[in-house]
Amino acid sequence: QILTAVLFKVKPDVTSSQLNEWKSLAKGMVGKIPGLVKLEADTPLPSTAHRAMGFSMALVAVIEKADDLKSYAEHPAHL
Repeated sequence: QILTAVLFKVKPDVTSSQLNEWKSLAKGMVGKIPGLVKLEADTPLPSTAHRAMGFSMALVAVIEKADDLKSYAEHPAHL
């Protein structure tokens, strides 16, 4: 399995409702994109936010195999 992680700096005017919607949409890609085994997205814990270096959101995807990474990156559900 392949792990891929992406860190985001979300604009300050983004609401928690918008973040929750984005997280739901991101997690909804599992089952739609071949090879995408699991996806987690969330904000830093309050106790560790000071170490997040300004990043306000992280996404970690578990991809079945290296060949699936290209399909994941180019899949319409991902774009």
